[in-house]
Amino acid sequence: MRRRTATVGTAAVALLGAVVVWLVANRVFPYHSLNHDEGVYLQQAAMLLEGRLFLRPPVEGVFRPWFFVESERGLYPKYAPLPAVMFALGKLAGGYRLALVGVAAGNLALVAGVVREAFDRPTALVAALFVLASPLFVLNSSVFLPYAPTTLLNLCFAYCYLRADRTGDLRWAAAAGAAVGLAFFSRPYTAVLFASPFVAHALWTLRRDFRGTLSRQATTAALGLLGVAVALGYNAVTTGSPIVFPYEAFAPLDGLGFGERRILDHGIEYTPTLALRANGRVLWQFFGEWIAGGLVGAALAAGGLAVAVRRGLGARQAPLAGLFLTVPAGNVYFWGNFNVLGDLDRAGDGLIAALGPYYHFDLLLPTATFAAVGALALARVVRDALADRPEFDARAARVGFAAVLLVTAGVVGAVTVGNAEGRIERNAEVTETYETAYEPFEGGPPANSVVLLPDPYGDWLNHPFQALRNDPGYDGRAVYAIGDRPFETADAFPNRTLYRYVYRGPWAPFDGSPRAARLQRVADVSGSALAMNATVGVPAGADAVTFRLGTDEGSAYHVAGRTTDAASVELRLSDGTVRLAGPGAPSNETLSVSGRETVRLSAFVDYGPGGSFTYRFDLPVDASDGRVRALTPRVELCRGARSCGGEAAYLPERAPDGVFVETNLTASERNP
Repeated sequence: MRRRTATVGTAAVALLGAVVVWLVANRVFPYHSLNHDEGVYLQQAAMLLEGRLFLRPPVEGVFRPWFFVESERGLYPKYAPLPAVMFALGKLAGGYRLALVGVAAGNLALVAGVVREAFDRPTALVAALFVLASPLFVLNSSVFLPYAPTTLLNLCFAYCYLRADRTGDLRWAAAAGAAVGLAFFSRPYTAVLFASPFVAHALWTLRRDFRGTLSRQATTAALGLLGVAVALGYNAVTTGSPIVFPYEAFAPLDGLGFGERRILDHGIEYTPTLALRANGRVLWQFFGEWIAGGLVGAALAAGGLAVAVRRGLGARQAPLAGLFLTVPAGNVYFWGNFNVLGDLDRAGDGLIAALGPYYHFDLLLPTATFAAVGALALARVVRDALADRPEFDARAARVGFAAVLLVTAGVVGAVTVGNAEGRIERNAEVTETYETAYEPFEGGPPANSVVLLPDPYGDWLNHPFQALRNDPGYDGRAVYAIGDRPFETADAFPNRTLYRYVYRGPWAPFDGSPRAARLQRVADVSGSALAMNATVGVPAGADAVTFRLGTDEGSAYHVAGRTTDAASVELRLSDGTVRLAGPGAPSNETLSVSGRETVRLSAFVDYGPGGSFTYRFDLPVDASDGRVRALTPRVELCRGARSCGGEAAYLPERAPDGVFVETNLTASERNP
């Protein structure tokens, strides 16, 4: 009966966790989180579903996803494929987020299983509840990052290992080896840190009873090493060397160790002193803000560990306690724990503020285990004290036991709610900004389209636009490309309609920007000559409008003088030249245009100091082969000279009174 009750309780906790993660994943992270690695894993999952290890873009330089490595065989992600495999299984079941639900429920059930093997059923159930109540578990289980999936494999290893140790069953030993091998394939260093205390236990059992345990431990080791061999084989296929991991091929100095650490343009001298300082801050936040109850939960865990040691920490319990050493100590050697903090001297900065110390996700298991031991020990002390008093009967003692647990849960819950509320709100505010930014794609992108994207963080797709991902075969409803080579992209997809995605304000979702976005239809025209007519609104009170034409060769100017409510100008392109035309324009002043470049036209509306603004037109032009080709210009409305350049998109529906833009791009087969 007690076993059945415990099983039902574990199932209820796992089901509750699945529901919580489903709600958070869909409501807090519908467009994914601030960590752009999510897009990497989802792109990788889509590739695996189509049987691909490499992407082969139709145009170089504009289709490279974030954290993908360039190679002769194509583009491949810097991460191992195991987490993406789990996400792909969710897609096969009906949706990627189903994988998050399954992983969360599995982790909670396995926490209960591991703790039950090491301690008892009541401790197991309380530990699972503790994990479920931890903000670190809820938030990281709700996003497409590798930490929860890898922990699932680690917990599977721990459960199977302890089960094999108790029963001597080689099948459980084989399952343990397979799980730890897969965990190594998923995140090698994480798996090593988690498995180390269990390896120590295995060596201890061999010393005690070599003949009796050799076959079991050898089975686990063999299957684990098989997982290592698979990981090395994957390296050989992708990087060309079994000992070079993809993340090392992407950034050779992004690995473990002290000294110079670097990824792309970000690098530091990672000294032991800096490592200890950074990891001290990470651990303080882990125990203070990201576990159930914060410092109250940490105190319960410390008390529970002391109780377990006083009782005589069993050999099967020692590996769980050992995780308190291997996980924090091992992470000191990894500079990623410095990076999650952002500015080390500013609280609430970096990804840790939104998603927590996720490199320490495995530390939830020992923390929850010994917090459960501590909570139950405290309740038993009260029960025993009541039972020793003659005025209380056994029933009153049991009520006191339950009351202590409820009060403890209430205190832990209150602290947890306070800690989690700020994290949820921060991520929800980011999501509100994402809703604004992705509004042009509500209901899906235009059918059979090519969408040119800006590149606020460099020449990467899915960084930051994680929700705008290509199908691996570049044959989905929409194809997304960086807008740097628009003609090559358009030529690669001649039967698709071209669009340009633009937004207003810098890309800073944590600060509520961008404030609006637009999907602009792009026309593609060509002929022996082209003309672009531009008319801009001039609000009352402006002194003058100055037009500037710029190419790679130089600039030409035209002052329109005082106007009523609009000013117009025409650009004419032919015979490898471009010039301004229109009333009063210097029609004889031309600038040369050769090959593919961007012709820039700006209209400066002079209001005097503090009130002036600029319209800017970036016109992609191809003047090759004696003909002229152009695409609809990107239009910006700039309140300051520095705001132009990609973050000041002109949005007709949001333009102030008196501000408007009209453009018309035409081609002809004769010189104008």
